Amino acid sequence: MHQFGMSVLPRRKAEFTKRNATQAGSRLRAAAAFLLTLTAGLPSGFAQQASATAPDKAASNLPAAPTPTPTEPLNLRQSQRDFSRPAGRLLGNPINKYRPTSITKASFENSVRLRDMVKDGKIYLSLSDALALALENNYDIAIARYNLDIADTDILRARAGSVLLGVNSGLVTGTQSGAASTNAVGGGPGGTTSGSGGAASGSSGLVLSTNGAGPQPEVTDPTLGGAIQFDRQHALPTSFFNTGTSTTNSYNFNYNQGFVTGTAFQFAFNNTYSASSNETATYNPLLSSVFRATMTQHILQGAGIWVNKRFVYQAINDRRITDSAFRQQILYTVNQVENIYWGLVLAYEDVQAKQRALEQSTKLLADNKKQLEIGTLAPLDVVNAESSVSSDKQALISSQNTLNYQQQIIKQAIARNLNDPALVAAAVIPTDRVSIEPIPEETQSVDELVQTAFRQSPLLEQAVLTLKNNEITLKGARNALLPTFDVFGYFQGSGLGGSINPNINCGFYPTGECPSNNPKANPSTYMYVPPSGYGTALNNAFNNSVPDKGIGFNLQIPLRNRTAQAEQSRSLIEYRQSELRLEQLYTQIRMNVVNAQFALSSDRALVQSAIAARDYNQQSLDAEIKKLRLGASTTANVLQQQRNLAMAQDNLLAAQAAYAKDRAGFYQILATTLEHYGINLLEAASGDVKAAPVVPGLTPAKPSAAPEMTPQAAQ
Repeated sequence: MHQFGMSVLPRRKAEFTKRNATQAGSRLRAAAAFLLTLTAGLPSGFAQQASATAPDKAASNLPAAPTPTPTEPLNLRQSQRDFSRPAGRLLGNPINKYRPTSITKASFENSVRLRDMVKDGKIYLSLSDALALALENNYDIAIARYNLDIADTDILRARAGSVLLGVNSGLVTGTQSGAASTNAVGGGPGGTTSGSGGAASGSSGLVLSTNGAGPQPEVTDPTLGGAIQFDRQHALPTSFFNTGTSTTNSYNFNYNQGFVTGTAFQFAFNNTYSASSNETATYNPLLSSVFRATMTQHILQGAGIWVNKRFVYQAINDRRITDSAFRQQILYTVNQVENIYWGLVLAYEDVQAKQRALEQSTKLLADNKKQLEIGTLAPLDVVNAESSVSSDKQALISSQNTLNYQQQIIKQAIARNLNDPALVAAAVIPTDRVSIEPIPEETQSVDELVQTAFRQSPLLEQAVLTLKNNEITLKGARNALLPTFDVFGYFQGSGLGGSINPNINCGFYPTGECPSNNPKANPSTYMYVPPSGYGTALNNAFNNSVPDKGIGFNLQIPLRNRTAQAEQSRSLIEYRQSELRLEQLYTQIRMNVVNAQFALSSDRALVQSAIAARDYNQQSLDAEIKKLRLGASTTANVLQQQRNLAMAQDNLLAAQAAYAKDRAGFYQILATTLEHYGINLLEAASGDVKAAPVVPGLTPAKPSAAPEMTPQAAQ
């Protein structure tokens, strides 16, 4: 950590104290304003109720902090396909709804840009090219892209009335490097990073949140079902009424659909054909047709559009969190690749410095041997020079090994297939160097930089959206406290048809004979029902001739209601944790900005100091060599000056790399990397980078001979 200067600390401390006194508690108001911005494009049912979802709004009268800017453009996708919409459209092929989807297999080949850069066994790599290749090939970014489509599938589930599966919005950190990771929104309330393990684990060893608490929404996707059965029964006669054989055909159909108002509709349509050898049946065969329509409405628990669409609103928030998380992934990976690039530059120039040191010590050894031959130098000086040459050789071999490893690190960050022989054998030559000219952010006021970070930070954006999801969960948990009180109504119609059994006992007729057996009989004098078919039964079912209708109420009151109380209490506690987490992020970002600005100024001053030290030691070495040639110095003094120069060169290289990395980290903290480098977020989401980023603050490397890449021991 970089410390404040003594002249700056008292004033900064007073400013921080005053600022904290005027802004503590104002973050929630900023979050509320941000949420109102987000809800402007949502359905009216949600927009009307959004202002009433946050619990206990009697917060402070302090000025609000700037609201985070939503990630634009919204709904990033790696292809043109929108997984939040069903496959089968209303006017399209209805069979598509029942066909499995297909996802294009990921490419494991390097992009054309990388293949074109391999020339004469070398890759001359600029920082802009490295970033463009990372956007195309980096596995971390490629894995994070799929989260965009996964979030869309949750929106589709929520619109059907199903529970959410959730989206992984954490950073993917599989790229190897020495870069430090950034803060990330945790998987649980309060910014925790894990939801498993620990002595307080819940079911299956997991620590679960109340996310999704509340009554299950109505399933709005309609379902149509049918059951057709043909039954032929042969049984031994056991009584006069059961003569052993029967034929039954049933044709039953049903339709179910829920609505976002908390309404459920059910329609059943049952049809039966039955015939038997029973001589006592009035109709043989018998045809029946019955329908029943039932409508149920929740009055307390589960009632209302907001409760039944809360998963849709939460899925939309999750989609925006995923967009923000993808932007955060780009910021993180770009910073990581830039750190790797500057590590490669450091290793490359270190090899060149070690080669120059070896050349100087080797030349000194050769001169000493000549002076020993003519008797003007002691043998001990030659031994001392030989020892220095051996040390320089060992340092060069170690530096070459480091360079080879850094080349592998940069390759795995910008390529997908490291087994390509041309890529494996190609040496990576970095062509950019960092300029130490001050950037505007170094002289900008802390307050302006902090406001920029507050507006741009994807962490704050995700924290605000997470707070909104917790509000949705809290309202669902509140609704689950209510008893279940439903009102329902039904209407039923039925009709019969068939043929009169000719074997029936006709004693109940006035003449004692069946009209069916007496063609001359007058049907009007008999209780006679003429034979009929299925059409008559169907007509009678729907002509309201035999209606059955009614209404009813269903009331379920949990006498203790402990589970619902526990969930509502926990959801409110988790909401309070989210409030603290949001305020904590504001504080962390402010401190990171302050620290990064001072670190960058300190690093630049350190580079300038290292340049002066390098130049001084170079001049001292040149002067000492001249003295040695005149006999006014010793080999030991020359070797000491060589070691001083080598140390000064190492310090300069390390200072330049630290400045370059801290400058990239400063942009990441401000979340302005994409704007500074001209990175198109849509192209990053699709993986098709049309133009390489343009990184400011760079200078081309000075022309020099390429260093020996392979250690001499390996040769």
